[in-house]
Amino acid sequence: MIEFERYTLANGLRVIHNYDPSTVMVAVDVLYNTGARDESRDLTGIAHLFEHLMFGGSVNIPSFDQELENAGGENNAWTSNDFTNFFDIVPAQNVETVFHLESDRMLGLSFNPESLRVQRSVVIEEFKQQCLNRPYGDLMHGLRAALYSPEHPYSWPVIGIEPEHIARVAEADVRRWFYAHYAPNNAVLAISGNLDHERGSELVEKWFGDIPARDIAPRRMPAPGFPESLVQREMRGAVPYSNVVIAIPMDPYGTVDYRVADCITDILSAGNSSRFYRRLIADGDGSIIEADASVTGSEEPGFVMLTARPAEDNPEALDATRCALMEQLRQLAVPGDVDDYELQRTLNRFESTFELMNVDALSKAQNLAMAEMHGEDINDTVPRQRRITTADISRVAAKLVATPPVVLYYRPK
Repeated sequence: MIEFERYTLANGLRVIHNYDPSTVMVAVDVLYNTGARDESRDLTGIAHLFEHLMFGGSVNIPSFDQELENAGGENNAWTSNDFTNFFDIVPAQNVETVFHLESDRMLGLSFNPESLRVQRSVVIEEFKQQCLNRPYGDLMHGLRAALYSPEHPYSWPVIGIEPEHIARVAEADVRRWFYAHYAPNNAVLAISGNLDHERGSELVEKWFGDIPARDIAPRRMPAPGFPESLVQREMRGAVPYSNVVIAIPMDPYGTVDYRVADCITDILSAGNSSRFYRRLIADGDGSIIEADASVTGSEEPGFVMLTARPAEDNPEALDATRCALMEQLRQLAVPGDVDDYELQRTLNRFESTFELMNVDALSKAQNLAMAEMHGEDINDTVPRQRRITTADISRVAAKLVATPPVVLYYRPK
């Protein structure tokens, strides 16, 4: 049970606070409701670039990192299709420094041209390292482009379509992005650690209370444009072996069927007791070396991803691997195929993972922020998952099997 208080400031900033006197640290997480889904196809990657720019100096603070390091703190950030997140952890006696730093860059950036030049170069280099010079680095470019309509923002990865988009981001684009998406009324502030609620609310009001609310750009999401029939693609690259990837459209986060699909991927691939490991690898014929299953967890309709590494690289082996993955999903669609024991084992694993993910203050702050952004009670996470039944598993598995997938074969050159 995670105890917390929650409230909303007059400017719309949502605050959720967990007081934990057992630690000497305090974690502060600021989650903004903006990500790559707010981009347009002609200027992609700006959400991720902006994550970097948020460390390039704000209205009154030229160096975020230096100020935090002087207070004995650490920080980092991430960007997804849906959100941008900034998190800090600092000794409790220096926690006010974090409130000062985070509030100042929420108030406004310095919009330093040199910072933009430097961070453009950093992100372009990151694009090259992760997507162009790394085995399978462009896999998601190909997969998402085949799965979504071209104008849907999920049809490109968070890092963007190509480095040239990052290179042409101008100062006007940066200013427009900031004032359209970065605001107290478009964010959640989460606190966890050795800071009591009274002092915490004082600091929140002191540093964030007078930041003005802003008009947030409306989000216009086109239809996903999922395929109406099987789509099969092949990519080639400087890779050591072939990968078989199956992407099946699924419901968005927050729906019952999303949670069931997440449970299905655990049954298929979580640990050595999973079906993929036992049936395709441990007791298989050696034709499949690795196999995995996951969900994208996105706010808009996403996809289940089934992946495997076949032992051989030829059309017959690739097709047999695809069939083997789909057969395991088809078996789950048979009523009664999953019994109560297997389901409870999977749900127990979910609960243990959840508990381990909320041990330290930093993890709790991030998870509390996300739960608040979703309008959920974090303490209902496990009970909600435990409401899944074996009938739900067969129903959603059948739904996935009946949905036209995208099949991608990524092969060595």
